Amino acid sequence: MARKILIMHGPNLNLLGEREPGIYGDTNFEAVNARLVKYAESLGLEAEVFQSNHEGALIDKLHESRREFAGVVLNAGAYTHYSYAIADAIKAIKIPVVEVHISNVFARDQFRSHSVIAPVCAGSISGFGVLSYELGIHALADMTK
Repeated sequence: MARKILIMHGPNLNLLGEREPGIYGDTNFEAVNARLVKYAESLGLEAEVFQSNHEGALIDKLHESRREFAGVVLNAGAYTHYSYAIADAIKAIKIPVVEVHISNVFARDQFRSHSVIAPVCAGSISGFGVLSYELGIHALADMTK
């Protein structure tokens, strides 16, 4: 049986392809997810995708993930910069979480260059478009062998 990973998208990522295409690209959310699931499968992983615009739903899913998944690839969106509750959830679940961002957060607004979740994640990847997620999936594949 393939190892299972969770790909989590935070707020506004359901609008990929529509929202600021100059920053986030023009590929729609469904196509991005299909690409990520296929990439995970190529590495021998089974991927489930979850998206929510609600902090509590993301926390609940992180809590659930500790029993079902080998690791998580997480784009927490704006929650990255201020959600200590999500940081605490990551710390509590004791499975690897890789923080990813489509855009280069360090080349944008000043507030985006600070992540409160980074210190409790296994690593952080940003600035490579959707490839950031694939790099995160690859990292999880290596970490969870």
